[in-house]
Amino acid sequence: MKIGIIIETKEFEKAWNVFRNAVTSKKMGNDVKVFLMGEAVECEGLTHEKYNVDEQLKLFVAAGGKILACGTCLKSRQLNETDNCPLSTMIDCVNLVIWADKVVTF
Repeated sequence: MKIGIIIETKEFEKAWNVFRNAVTSKKMGNDVKVFLMGEAVECEGLTHEKYNVDEQLKLFVAAGGKILACGTCLKSRQLNETDNCPLSTMIDCVNLVIWADKVVTF
């Protein structure tokens, strides 16, 4: 199954659980893409003593998952794209929705 995940939060526990779900989905053989929007573009590098979002994000990428990061949201925070979170557009977000069999948002 092709699963699209749109994340709009950097809340530690919620973002951590989203990436745990994405990692598990990949391990189950699904094709998974994540689109980071709004404050979620700050998830890379996000750590907490209980909820290490960055660790789960990296596990997702290592499992073959793909992450897209809203370019407008990155720019508004004066952030740059990274290898794990490349600059993307709303067209990319729409294409993710079209591509996916199922889309979930958090």
